[in-house]
Amino acid sequence: MFDLAPISLWLEDFSAVKALFERWRAEGVTLLREHLRGRPDRVAECSTRIRVLKVNRRTLSLFGARDLDHLVANLDKVFRADMLKTHIEELAQLWDGHTQFASLAVNYTLGGERLDIQLKGTVLPGHEETLARVLLSAEDVTERETARRTAARAEAYAHGLFQHSPVSLWVEDFSTIKQLMDDVRLRGIEDFRVFTDVHPEFVQRCIDEIRILDVNGHTLEMFGAVSKAELVANAASVFREDMLRHFREQLIDLWSGKLFHTREVVNYTLGGDMLYVHLQFSVLPGHEQDWSLVQVALTDITARKKAEAYLEYLGKHDVLTKLYNRSFYVDELNRLERRGPFPVTVIMIDLNNLKQVNDQLGHAAGDTLLRRAGEVLAKAVDSPNCAARIGGDEFALLLPGVDEEGGRAVMENIAQLVTLNNQFYSTSTLSLSIGMATSVTGERLEGVVKRADELMYEAKRASDGAGR
Repeated sequence: MFDLAPISLWLEDFSAVKALFERWRAEGVTLLREHLRGRPDRVAECSTRIRVLKVNRRTLSLFGARDLDHLVANLDKVFRADMLKTHIEELAQLWDGHTQFASLAVNYTLGGERLDIQLKGTVLPGHEETLARVLLSAEDVTERETARRTAARAEAYAHGLFQHSPVSLWVEDFSTIKQLMDDVRLRGIEDFRVFTDVHPEFVQRCIDEIRILDVNGHTLEMFGAVSKAELVANAASVFREDMLRHFREQLIDLWSGKLFHTREVVNYTLGGDMLYVHLQFSVLPGHEQDWSLVQVALTDITARKKAEAYLEYLGKHDVLTKLYNRSFYVDELNRLERRGPFPVTVIMIDLNNLKQVNDQLGHAAGDTLLRRAGEVLAKAVDSPNCAARIGGDEFALLLPGVDEEGGRAVMENIAQLVTLNNQFYSTSTLSLSIGMATSVTGERLEGVVKRADELMYEAKRASDGAGR
């Protein structure tokens, strides 16, 4: 039965190891694991004292040996490298008085191939004191352990990709949200958009039911959290305000069966800073029926959004004065022509003496004068009114829904602001020539602008005459 057993069997004599144990005890060793850890020479000393008395056919076949003598003569090839580490556990169990022990060990065939071995040992009855007869079984679990190591490496690789991704990754559980939406469907609701219009609190309820299972390192950095626990505890400060509108659209997509979707949304850091992010939402394969595992990837596009906003700003504004530019002025004039509200009052303005300032004090001084004009006009009007620089020294104010009396009030305000502005500057005086016109029923705004322009030039000629 020993010889024909389908598993590798070894009969060994550990009596010399037992004697070594006794010597170490006498020297004061009490904890063998600590004594052997980091001391491979001591482990090897134990290993060399083991005498192999007999092995079965399966052992010779497994290790590639011709016979017992061939195997014993090459034990240094069988028990090496990793074997010394795992051998500590076997020795420690014997040291502690156990008559049975087990460990997962690494052996090698005589041809040098690695073998993962599930080792089990039993001290045979009557030999408990001397350990002269110990029966060991060595089950080849190389295939199983290789698969386990492969799976562990794959898991470590996937975990590494997740943790070190340059994109914010969230793993979440949407199963409760799925149940809530299924309940709504069972109540006969067909148009989910209308339902959320009527019941906006349902969207907030769904947000509250998101379970955050994991986030990666970049997420903590991006949202200013020191730990996952801190981020989860403050999730309400991340998903708020404008996020409700975006999340509602996500729910509508899910209602329609879109288990993967993308959109640009707004989140907030724990410090309160606004984050524009590109969101990719996907229900992970195998979880389509309950949404219990979803992944959300967030890419920070705040810098891009700021750049886009700045480019849009440049497209509509004059860089020097910060007022609207001529292009915006023309578009706004056309929009008011079509939609009003009427009456529309137009104020045309010319900055006096800009050429003289440029010639006498330089263009930097001229630019300062233009900026001062921009400051005055920006303070003189509020939305939906607009102030624009439409030429080198020419400005225009469009006042929709403002009558002639309201326009004159704006002109008086400009005059007061000019006086106040001049009190802070001594190098040059800010002076504006102004003309105003208010539309009448049936009049094109082009004509209103022309009338205001003519009045402005009259004021400028009067100012020039006064100056002479």
